[in-house]
Amino acid sequence: MDYIKIRFCNDLSDRDSQFGKSLEEMFRSISPVFTLSECSWKPQMDIYETPEEIYILAELSGVSKDDLDIEINSKAIRIQGFRRPIPRVENANYRLAEIQYGRFERVLFLPVPIDTEKVAASFQNGLLTIRLAKQPRDRVRKIPISDD
Repeated sequence: MDYIKIRFCNDLSDRDSQFGKSLEEMFRSISPVFTLSECSWKPQMDIYETPEEIYILAELSGVSKDDLDIEINSKAIRIQGFRRPIPRVENANYRLAEIQYGRFERVLFLPVPIDTEKVAASFQNGLLTIRLAKQPRDRVRKIPISDD
């Protein structure tokens, strides 16, 4: 059975400065030539929930499962990885080059706390599926009073 790495942590602080990411996005919007040394991209994702679970679907075609990393706590999830560059054809004039590659990272804040002990992830045909069990709501319970 193959496994996807999931790390449990308490802090999901940004490793990269927001300034660097903003600069890269600004220059990339002008032209794809103006990117930092390692291109970053944001894969498309869907999040939906049922009464018991939250589901995350990430479209990651061309990404190897070995290049994926998932970190989670009760409030947020970080999905990061790397898509390797596609070999370019020599002596070809590219008329369109939209496929992005390089490092990616998405931090998703969850709408409700989740039980980090009940997490499952699968990766098939370029689609990452993560199932997160919601933490049960606080239950009211009656406390017996002793005669002491």
